[in-house]
Amino acid sequence: MGVDEDLKRVGAAIRARRRERQLSQEALAELTNSHRNYVGQIERGERNPSTTMVIAIARALGVNAGAFFEKVK
Repeated sequence: MGVDEDLKRVGAAIRARRRERQLSQEALAELTNSHRNYVGQIERGERNPSTTMVIAIARALGVNAGAFFEKVK
């Protein structure tokens, strides 16, 4: 099964915000009480994060969770 394009877009948005904040995947994982590998899988569009995780990531990055979905149509 291939990577879902919408999940790739959301993951790319998360990666971009994380990099803007100059955080490593490990640092974001620590802030969201998750694992670095899981953050990487989300960013690559390989995992479909729960709403709770998307909110946790948004809070950790200081953005509105909707910011991750701007390019998903």
